Amino acid sequence: MVSALPVLLAVTDLSIAANADGRMDPILQGIDLSLNTGEVLGIIGESGAGKSTLGLALMGYLARNCVVTAGSVAFEGTDLFKLAESRRRDLRGVRIAYVAQSAAASFNPCRRLIDQHIEAAVQHGLLEPQKARDEAAAIYGELGLPAELALRFPHQVSGGQLQRAMIAMAMSCRPDVIIFDEPTTALDVTTQIGVLSALRQVIRNHRLSGVYISHDLALVAQMSDRIVVLRHGRVVETADTATMLQAPKDDYTKSLWAVRALAKPQRTDTGLAPELLSIEALDAHYGAFQVLHNINFSLTKGQAMAIVGESGSGKSSLARALIGILSPTNGRVRFEGTVLPSSYKGRSADQLRRIQFIYQMADTALNPRHSVKTTIERPLKLFFKLPSAMREERIRSLMAAVELDERLLHRKTKSLSGGQKQRVAIARALAAEPSLLICDEVTSALDQIVAEEVLKLLLRLQSEMLLSILFITHDLSAAKAVSDRIMVMQKGKIVEVGEAQQVLTSPTETYTRELIASIPQLRVGWLDEKISAARAKRQAI
Repeated sequence: MVSALPVLLAVTDLSIAANADGRMDPILQGIDLSLNTGEVLGIIGESGAGKSTLGLALMGYLARNCVVTAGSVAFEGTDLFKLAESRRRDLRGVRIAYVAQSAAASFNPCRRLIDQHIEAAVQHGLLEPQKARDEAAAIYGELGLPAELALRFPHQVSGGQLQRAMIAMAMSCRPDVIIFDEPTTALDVTTQIGVLSALRQVIRNHRLSGVYISHDLALVAQMSDRIVVLRHGRVVETADTATMLQAPKDDYTKSLWAVRALAKPQRTDTGLAPELLSIEALDAHYGAFQVLHNINFSLTKGQAMAIVGESGSGKSSLARALIGILSPTNGRVRFEGTVLPSSYKGRSADQLRRIQFIYQMADTALNPRHSVKTTIERPLKLFFKLPSAMREERIRSLMAAVELDERLLHRKTKSLSGGQKQRVAIARALAAEPSLLICDEVTSALDQIVAEEVLKLLLRLQSEMLLSILFITHDLSAAKAVSDRIMVMQKGKIVEVGEAQQVLTSPTETYTRELIASIPQLRVGWLDEKISAARAKRQAI
């Protein structure tokens, strides 16, 4: 029994607060939990629940404006926050390691992966450089990475490979505990399943203890022995994984997978609507490398089409070609009956206005120094030249449309939550009164509850404003929630397109079936079944 194993980490009545302009705002309140030797503990909750703050606290680390106001975090019986900072630094990366959400942001882009991998083990005097390189090659092999990949720079490997390289680096000192903070959130489903499978095997082979933090209950269920649910900085519920999935007690816990149940009712009038967008024989290149191959499809007015596929399939490149950032090398884009110039520089103000783009990361798409009002007001000034009073009225109408409180109008966008920022980005796009919205992974960085709210918002806006939407995503659950039709892309080509229900329930292409089969299921043992099936397939070859 897991409970019979010795306790490695113990959190007792932990409260942490942040200094916000002289006011202490609570982040964590009265947290009690434990991690046993050889156990993986899952921590799940929505944005702002305190998951990452708790994950960092398990290493004895706090953000500069945070303080422990009560309680303790004990590692092997020693309170980390009573140790000198130098002692805590000796533990971090050696006894307790951390894997961050964004591998791309975590690596130094100017240094090769191998040099970053061996740094901690060499600096702490645990291994000689050559021995550290030999062990790096071994752990790369366990994670399904070729040893020579370690000689590359971070930008020279894919997102899934870089995430595995970060896991390998966390293991370089053979730690007792690894904290995984949303390690696969930004990955497509097929890449994600590969990373999770490799991670699960490494945890078992090395008998690691781990803390797996995520907003996706299905992922946590595949990795964890027990699950802790956080909300507003408090523990809502704790149970072993099977119990949590089969009989959650708290209503909030039950809501965590509600987005998976969303499904857009299928339209019956699609053949009556006029054509809005037509893509004809479109090719595109980055230099000598061809990224789009003979793309042909159309979209009618008021229709929503999801474009799905793994990383590198060409989804975002297609979006860039549609908005004129990437000029096609062949073919054409016809919009409302008119062939658009290949570059946005040649398009009229009205053509630019009528196609609006919503980016994946609202953090980088919004100017953090601008207020919400300034952000939404800009398209009104640019495209419509409205007088001040009419702009004010329109801004308030847009705030209501995206369900944002008017009291946020004068707040800087940097002070908003992830969901609020994405709503501001949607309001800014709607301010231009577009005919077509292109949404590029707009829910991939959001937790399940906030993602569900944004998807419901898009559905309502589409219905009320008769918008056409191209919804680019690697999340088939999100595609099901918003789309009338689904187009599947692989290696820059369209491999399947059809009504959403047909593609999701009766796909004709092997690749589409693989995508659907890679969606994590809300049941214990699903990942183990995938690992066993993959092993049997390899042995049969």
